[in-house]
Amino acid sequence: MYQPTCLLNTWVQENNELVKKWKVRSRAQTHLRWCSSEFYKLLRKTQGVPPHPDHVHLELSVVYNACVCATVQSQFTEAQLLLTQAIQRALQMTSDDPVAPDLPAFWRKVLRSVVNTAFNSCVLDLLCLQWAMWLATCQLKTIQEFKLSSLVETRGAGVGDDKRSEARGKTSDAPLLVTDPRRLVELLQICTSIAQGAERLSEDQSSEALSGLQKASSLPAPRTLVAYVHLLSGSCLSHMNCPQMALQCYRKALETDSCCVCALYQSMLIYRQLGNTQAEIQALRLLHSMLMLPSATVPALAGTHLFSPSLLLCSQSLSSLLLVPSALSVLHNLALKCALHGRVSEGVEHYLDLLAALHSEDQHGVRVYAEAPRLPRLPELYLEAGAALLMARRSADCMALCNEVISTTLELLPERLVLEDPEERSEAETRDVTAEGEDKMAMLLWAGAAYLLQGHCHTHLKDWKQAVNHFTRCINLLVKVRCKKTDMVVKQGSDLCVLQRLKGLSLAGRGIAFTQTNHLREALRDLLLSLQAFPECVGAGLWCGEVLWRLGRRQEAVACWEKTWSFTTQSSAEGLPLYLREPQSGPLLDSKELRHRIQELGPT
Repeated sequence: MYQPTCLLNTWVQENNELVKKWKVRSRAQTHLRWCSSEFYKLLRKTQGVPPHPDHVHLELSVVYNACVCATVQSQFTEAQLLLTQAIQRALQMTSDDPVAPDLPAFWRKVLRSVVNTAFNSCVLDLLCLQWAMWLATCQLKTIQEFKLSSLVETRGAGVGDDKRSEARGKTSDAPLLVTDPRRLVELLQICTSIAQGAERLSEDQSSEALSGLQKASSLPAPRTLVAYVHLLSGSCLSHMNCPQMALQCYRKALETDSCCVCALYQSMLIYRQLGNTQAEIQALRLLHSMLMLPSATVPALAGTHLFSPSLLLCSQSLSSLLLVPSALSVLHNLALKCALHGRVSEGVEHYLDLLAALHSEDQHGVRVYAEAPRLPRLPELYLEAGAALLMARRSADCMALCNEVISTTLELLPERLVLEDPEERSEAETRDVTAEGEDKMAMLLWAGAAYLLQGHCHTHLKDWKQAVNHFTRCINLLVKVRCKKTDMVVKQGSDLCVLQRLKGLSLAGRGIAFTQTNHLREALRDLLLSLQAFPECVGAGLWCGEVLWRLGRRQEAVACWEKTWSFTTQSSAEGLPLYLREPQSGPLLDSKELRHRIQELGPT
């Protein structure tokens, strides 16, 4: 039974009006849902009659439009069902029944059945939507096995459009589509290359990933996606130990899309790996500036295409490669790097900016990107800023920040605290201990570190009495902690490591203060205890030798100095907070002068 031409034309016009309305406000969610509902209603009308060659093109065009509506709303199950049913209905005219065990096999049978029919191009358009759904649901192996890129090249070249034009000629107008399938194919090709590259990279197939990405770099695509191709190429080269070539790729990514913050972040990591600290600091500064721009809060993959690339690029492998810290985390890294590498005044200003941002209501950068790496807790940031202020000889400001830490923790400190070996606890016990004891331990260490910094401030001011008082307060806090086992292993970064380091630094500080008031016996006692707690403490070692020298025990002094000079302090301080590092202020001993003394002493 044939459809009257006037009714067919009415349906075409209804479809075209919906497409025009869609394109006016296609980004609005309410409008999107309304258009989706209207396309479904129109589809029920066209499918209310038996399938016929004269209107199959219209019906598949409406199916295409309805599926696009469902897909862009991430309604993949509904879109898949609609797609499969529509193709099965169309194939009733070919007397084929493409029953297959899975979806790829179904599509292979469908394509063989329609290859010489008038609606072959319509089916290829629907195959593009199937491709989009597979990509959006991370079914990359299916896409690769199906060889979709080569399969739809015929669609991209327009093969088969002549037969479809013949079918169009029977109506007063051709049915419009909400998005051009050719543009969709271009987007799918570049997005698939990016997703496959990320997947191969995560599987340590860097060479294969790079080969595929190099081919993709010539594909027509929005500049944001081309920048992502360069970015992933750089990541491949970085994994292949070619840092300079990786930097070139990251530079291309930034030249292609100046908002590609991922490329700048990866460049910074390369500079860090190469030990180029000044370039790393410059990259951190630029990265922080970019993250603070209003445009940085807008998803980088929004684009102008109806299919947002962010819908198609959602694999975990890619997300992990695009991970960028928050603006505040970058600012913290920048402050620390500046403080540690000769830019102390800059580091202080960055720390103060960081604290101001954390206290302000507008924490701009926290919402921008991913959580990793986490910022230290607020008292630790206060202590780091205090340590930077001390390095900048701003003792009063340092003491003010330390007072903030002490005032918020002192009343909460326990009278006694037992430190257990985490390796001997079960997982359940560890959770219980973490919930109950970790905060108390952390607060005790923070308060101890605050007193330690204040002791250093008074040392810098040459107020030896107050220095001794504050170092003693630190020591009195630390002795409240008792280790459950006497032979616990001191692991870098653990509470026990921090505790021992604080003990060593506070005892060394007090011992050095005693030397300035000529209390040599008390000084020697504290300096020896400091070296027991923290054997690599250079200040304690040198001053211990100085006290021994003054006490006439010169051979012991020489042995003490030579042992101290044999230490490599770089490794022991690696990864430690700024406030746990040995201070470079206060009374210092000149190693050159000490060696001269040893030479004058002569052989024993």
